[in-house]
Amino acid sequence: MNVADAMTPREDVVTVSLPGNRDDALEYLRTGKFSAVAVVKGEDEEEVFRGLVSREALIEQPDEDQLALLVEEGPTTTADATLDELAHLMRETGARRVPVVEGDSLEGIITITDVVRAIAAGDADGESEVGPLATPEVNCLYAGAPLLTAERELSYAEVSYGIVLDDEGDVCGILTDTDLIEVAEIVEGEGDTGESLADEDDEWMWEGIKAVGNRYVPTRNVVFPEGTVADFMTEEIVTVSRTKTAQRAARLMLSNDIEQVPMVNGGDLVGIVQDMDLLKAL
Repeated sequence: MNVADAMTPREDVVTVSLPGNRDDALEYLRTGKFSAVAVVKGEDEEEVFRGLVSREALIEQPDEDQLALLVEEGPTTTADATLDELAHLMRETGARRVPVVEGDSLEGIITITDVVRAIAAGDADGESEVGPLATPEVNCLYAGAPLLTAERELSYAEVSYGIVLDDEGDVCGILTDTDLIEVAEIVEGEGDTGESLADEDDEWMWEGIKAVGNRYVPTRNVVFPEGTVADFMTEEIVTVSRTKTAQRAARLMLSNDIEQVPMVNGGDLVGIVQDMDLLKAL
């Protein structure tokens, strides 16, 4: 199976155009249907592909408003590449979506979800058991942690999810970066450089910065609502055992619109099967 058989063709690709601002991309990313949006310049035959803007970039760069400065370059592929070649490229670079190009022209885009869909349909190898494919290290969050703390933890861990544990250490839900961007807001104001960025008495603070002056500067910040992880997590989660196939895991991801499935053994959490893990089967 080739990339051309699984990709979204150019006429169906959602794009934003230069020049523009972050709100142009946020309009699509906030829906949760997209993890990145393609950026182009010009129209019709004059159109040139410039890169992608991801939801991660919007959260990590709240002070940047110009679309051009939020664009990320990354790997590309061609329509005649095989899915096996694409899977290798994604695993090697960590890219979750890869533009399909011919020269400077955008021919389409193929995402990891497209590959998962091919595995689920039997168009790509999905007979491997997930046990050897799974990631044994699982990122976890405490249900009682403030939402902002959870966002920082996911950022530092460089993962898009957190399995949520209750006071007894039992799994009680999952929180993802999609959940975060759906409720995040960008606010503008003034910051005093002479004040600490965290209250020294705040038990959830990450750091405190000593006074360095009393100059006020314009700021733009990502603000999350009050509440804990438990208030925003998804409580009902699906799981797989070690012996389930990659195809079965792929079907669970698609039917539940998720990117990862916890792996359990006798009720114990023993790993996580992420969509990227399924590419190891190809």
